[in-house]
Amino acid sequence: MFKRRRQIVPGEAPGLLKLSQDIPRQLPVITMIEYGPDCLEERNDVGHQELLAHLNNELVTWINIDGLGDLSVLRTLGQRFHLHPLALEDVLDTSQRPKVEQYDEYLFIVTKMLYLDQKKEMGAEQVSMFLGDTFLITLQEEAECDVFEPVRARIRSGKGRIRHAKSDYLAYALLDAIIDHYYPVLEAIGVEIDAIEDELIANPLTRPVGTLHGHKRTLTQIRRMVWPLRDVTNLLLHEDPGLIRPETKIYLRDCYDHSVQLMDVVESYRDVLSGLTELHISSIGLRTNEIMRVLTVISSVFIPLTFIAGVYGMNFTHMPELAEPYGYIACLGLMLLVAIGQILYFKKRHWL
Repeated sequence: MFKRRRQIVPGEAPGLLKLSQDIPRQLPVITMIEYGPDCLEERNDVGHQELLAHLNNELVTWINIDGLGDLSVLRTLGQRFHLHPLALEDVLDTSQRPKVEQYDEYLFIVTKMLYLDQKKEMGAEQVSMFLGDTFLITLQEEAECDVFEPVRARIRSGKGRIRHAKSDYLAYALLDAIIDHYYPVLEAIGVEIDAIEDELIANPLTRPVGTLHGHKRTLTQIRRMVWPLRDVTNLLLHEDPGLIRPETKIYLRDCYDHSVQLMDVVESYRDVLSGLTELHISSIGLRTNEIMRVLTVISSVFIPLTFIAGVYGMNFTHMPELAEPYGYIACLGLMLLVAIGQILYFKKRHWL
């Protein structure tokens, strides 16, 4: 699910576009939604040569590209929308940290999208955005899954203020959808953590170490997404007046609050996992101590019995007890009395 950072070649020229091994080699699928208060046009499988005609107009143009397998699309996009090569290079580096970079005519935003697929398995991918005055370009790694369908439905239905707002509000809506979809993922992890906690309390000898470590590693990766995502919303809130309008910044405050809440949830889950790990280790230690105590008591009981058996096992000729007709029974009785006396003494001292 989570990707390692691509290998960097020392001395490589900056702004060089090349595909890493993590990027699927599928052809990009370009969709375009152009809308205003009283009009809407939605087109699928748009050719990248058709995008220039929709650059400068009064409508809001949302260009979504699913798939990064064709470098010619990115080069054409960069030429027609004047996108910086370094920004395009970061689009192809799918291990980027969420961030905001300001250019003369647009903002470059990188976020991490987290979701549950149809099989309820966790998925994650990078979403890159180029926010201009009248356009928003989003680039995703794959076409199978995203979290933007509720935003598309709002645009189609015309409900709310999205059709009356500019491209900055659309960027907020997509960012809000990305942040909101972290909650179901964390909720699913929380349910699994609660199940592990109940199992550990009911049966402390279970061995959930692998599961606990897996969840802790997942939460560490999610924390690497959420922590800079909070910085992204904060930077957009304090962006100089320009592309982000003051009325949109009011809504971005909600995104910032949600990102802070996500950080609290992630940290609380990490603390719970650490506590469960310590509980598991303590349970194993207590169980080991219990076993060692029983074994120690058994050894202590047999020490004097072994001494008695050793004394009368020496078989000297002039040992008077060896000639007694009831010496064997008396020796066993002595051993029994010594063992019973030790057990009663251990119980009195609460060692048993």
